[in-house]
Amino acid sequence: MPVEVRLPTLLRPSADGQSRVKAQGATVGEVLESIVAEYPALESQVLGSEGGLHRFVNVYLNDDDVRYLDRLDTKVGPDDIVSILPAVAGGAS
Repeated sequence: MPVEVRLPTLLRPSADGQSRVKAQGATVGEVLESIVAEYPALESQVLGSEGGLHRFVNVYLNDDDVRYLDRLDTKVGPDDIVSILPAVAGGAS
């Protein structure tokens, strides 16, 4: 069953301008591999050089940050939503 993946504005040009895409996979990692296979330009923006998540990307399964679950091994179901968000850092001193 496909899983919905929500993309932030920053990543949409790499996915034909779409804000949401469908992807196959039983884990978050498989879902990300699926969207990267469909939209190769997303790979460098979502995945790091070692195959893990890019350090400036946060991924949520529904409302839960996958870093506090099983990371890329987090299981997904047909009603789940995976959201990819750019990390926010910095600020004024």
